[in-house]
Amino acid sequence: MATSVLENGKSKYVWKFFRAGGLDQVKIESGADLLALEKLDQKLWVALSCPTRGLEFDSKTLDAIDTDKDGRIRVPEVLAAVRWATGVLKSADELMKGGDVIDLQSINEQAEGGKRLVDAVRLVLTNLGKPDATSISLADFSDPARIYAKAQFNGDGVVLAESTMEPEIKQVVVEIIAALGGVPDRSGVIGVSQAKVDQFFSELQAYSDWWGKALNPPEGTAVVLTLGPATLPAWDIVKAVRAKIDDYFARCRVVAFDPRAANPLNRAEAEFIAMSSKSMATYCDEFVSFPLARIEASRPLSLISGLNPAWSNAIERFRIDVVVPVFGEDKTVLSEADWVALLQRFAACEAWLAAKQGAIVEKLGLSRVRQILAGKSRDVLSKTIALDMSVAPAMAEIANVEKLLRYHRDLVRLLNNFVSFSHFYALDGKAIFQAGTLYMDGRACHLCVKVLDAAAHAPVADLGKTYLAYCEVSRPAPSEKMVIAAAFTGGDSDQLRVGRNGVFYDCLGRDWDAKVIKTIEHPISIRQAFWSPYKRMARMFNEQIEKFASSRDQAVMEKASTSIESTTKLPATGKPPEKGKIDTGTLAAIGIIMAGLASAASNVFAGFLKLAESAWWKIPLVFVGIILAISGPSMVIAWLKLRKRDLGPILDGCGWAINGRVKLNMALGRVLTELAVVPGTAIRSLEDLYPEDPPKVPRLVWIVGAMIAIVIILEVSGIFAFLGIDELTRSVVGHFVHLEAR
Repeated sequence: MATSVLENGKSKYVWKFFRAGGLDQVKIESGADLLALEKLDQKLWVALSCPTRGLEFDSKTLDAIDTDKDGRIRVPEVLAAVRWATGVLKSADELMKGGDVIDLQSINEQAEGGKRLVDAVRLVLTNLGKPDATSISLADFSDPARIYAKAQFNGDGVVLAESTMEPEIKQVVVEIIAALGGVPDRSGVIGVSQAKVDQFFSELQAYSDWWGKALNPPEGTAVVLTLGPATLPAWDIVKAVRAKIDDYFARCRVVAFDPRAANPLNRAEAEFIAMSSKSMATYCDEFVSFPLARIEASRPLSLISGLNPAWSNAIERFRIDVVVPVFGEDKTVLSEADWVALLQRFAACEAWLAAKQGAIVEKLGLSRVRQILAGKSRDVLSKTIALDMSVAPAMAEIANVEKLLRYHRDLVRLLNNFVSFSHFYALDGKAIFQAGTLYMDGRACHLCVKVLDAAAHAPVADLGKTYLAYCEVSRPAPSEKMVIAAAFTGGDSDQLRVGRNGVFYDCLGRDWDAKVIKTIEHPISIRQAFWSPYKRMARMFNEQIEKFASSRDQAVMEKASTSIESTTKLPATGKPPEKGKIDTGTLAAIGIIMAGLASAASNVFAGFLKLAESAWWKIPLVFVGIILAISGPSMVIAWLKLRKRDLGPILDGCGWAINGRVKLNMALGRVLTELAVVPGTAIRSLEDLYPEDPPKVPRLVWIVGAMIAIVIILEVSGIFAFLGIDELTRSVVGHFVHLEAR
C-alpha cells in the first residue's frame, strides 16, 4: 500500500493507494477521504467521465448528479455531489455507511439549507401519516403521489376540487376542467392553475359581452334578434335551405336570359327514366340535387305546391317558422325580392354570430355564465392558488430529500467505480459497468458490458488486445433485446464462432438467450498459444487430405464415366480404345520422392539409435528443442499481447473516458473467465460408456512418425540452426543432412 501527501492549505492529507493489475488507485474508506477528494489530482482518477445509461446503477441517482443534463457524469459533477452531500450531513462518515435510510439527527440543521431539508423531511413524513418518525427511507419515495395526495397544498400552483369545502367553488373547478382541460397535480389528480382560471373567466366575460350586444344593441345599430328568442332557431332553418333557394332563383334568371336553358336546367327526361326503376317511397339521393321547383323565367317560388319532394319538408318548416313570422300567415309564394328582403332581415344576426366570442363556455348557457361572473369563485380560487404556491419552497426541498437519500445509498459506490475501480478488482461483487455473466463453451465470462452499436464499439475495443465476443441477448417475455460484449480471458477460441449460442444472466439474475454475432480475435491464454501451431498443422493436413481425396474421387468418377462411354461405341477406326498408360516420368518422380522419404526416415531412426548408445540423455533435449521450435514463437507472441490487455478501450467504446491503463493481466483474467472444472470432492468414473474404436495403428507409432516428420521439416528449413541446436540435430539426422548438403 502506497501513500500520497497533498498540500491542503497549511495542512497535509495522506492518501492511501492500492495496486491492482499494475495500476495504483486511491482508496476511499473514510469521511475524511470524501472531504479531501477535491484535492486529489485528477490525473490519479481512473475515470474522467461515464454515461448515465447502460450501467448497472440507479439511473435516477445519475440523473441527479448530471446537473447539465447532457447524459454524462464528469469530475466536477461528482465533486459537486460529494460537496453538497457532506455539507448537509453532520458527519461525512455518514455517507460511508450507505443504505437507503437516514436519521433526522444526522442532518446538519446549522448548515446552509439544512434547516429547510429537515422541514421537508418532516413534511413528507406528515403527509405519509407518520409525523413522529425519526428517520426517512428511499422507499418512502417509491410512490411520489402518496407524498402529495394528503396534502391540501403542495406548492405546484394547481388547485383541486377537493382543495376547498365550498360546493360552489368545487363546481366552478369542475366546469373549468370540462371547458379548458385541467393540469396534473403532483399527486396525479387533475386540477386547475391560475392560467386556467384567468382564461376561463376571460372566456366567460367575452361570452357575456357578446350576448350583451344582441340583447341590448347599442343605439343606432341594427336589431340582432329580429324575431326575439325565435331568431336563432329561425336563422338555423334559413341556413339549411339558403343554398337551394339561391340555386332556384339563379336558374330562373338564366332562363329569363335565354329560354333555351329551360330544358337542361330542369334536368333531362333520361335522368327521370334512369330513376324510374327505384323505389320512390323515400326518394333517392339523386332527387336532392334536382332543382327545388320547376324552372321558368322570373317564376316565384311556391312554398306549398310544385316542390321537389326531397325538399318539401324542409321548405314547410321554413314557411311556418320563418316566412310566416316575417311576412304573415297568407304568404305562400316567395318572390326573389321577398327572398332578398328576408335575408336582409337576418343580416345583423348573421354578422353577430360570425363575431361570436367565448364559444368555449357556450355550453354553460348565458344564465350560468353570468351567475359565475357575479359570484366570488374567481377571488377564492386565486387566493387558494396563492396559498398553494406559498409552500413551493418547502415542497421543492422534498426533491432534495430524495436526492440526499440516493446519494447516501449510491454515492460512495459510484466513487469506487469512478475515482477508482476498487469494486471491479475486489471481485466480491460487480462493477457498475459489468452487465452480468455469459455462460458459453464451458466457461463463465464475468466481464460483460452493454454495447449500443457493436460495429462502432469494435474498432475502439480492439485496442484493448482482449478476445471479445459480441452477443445479441434477448428475452421472449417481455420482449427485450440488447447487445453485450463478453471478454474471454481463459481457455481457447477453437469453438467460439459467429452463431454460437449461450445463456446470459444479468445482474438481477434474469436469464437471456445469447448468440454470438461478431468476434474480435486476440490471444486468450499461453496454453492456447502452445497448442496453436499443432492445431494449425493438423487443420492444414486435414484440408490437404480432404482436397486430395476430393480430387481423386472426382478423377475416378470422370474416368469411370469415360470408360462407360468408350465401351458403348467404337472409335472411327473400328478398333477398341487403348488402355491408359502411366507416364514413366511420373513414376520416376514418385519413386525418387518415396526413396528420399524412406532414406530420411531410416537415417533418423539410425541417428536416434546411435545417440541412444553414445549419449542417451540428449534424446529428451532433442524433443524439448522440437517443442520450443514449434510452440516457442507462438507462446512468446501471445505472452507479449496478453501483457497489453486493457479494460480502458472496452469502456471507452461504451462512452467512458478512462484516465489510464486498466490492465487485465493473466491472474485477473483467470478470475474473470471461469473454466469448467469437476469438483475435487466429486466421485468420477473414468469408464467411457461409448469409447472410441481402438486404432488399427498404435498411437505411439503415429506420435513417433509425427515427431520424425517434424524433425525433418525443421532441419531442412534451418530452424534448428537458427536456434543454435544444429549440431545436436545433425547427430540425429546426420545422413539426411549430408543428403541435403549435396
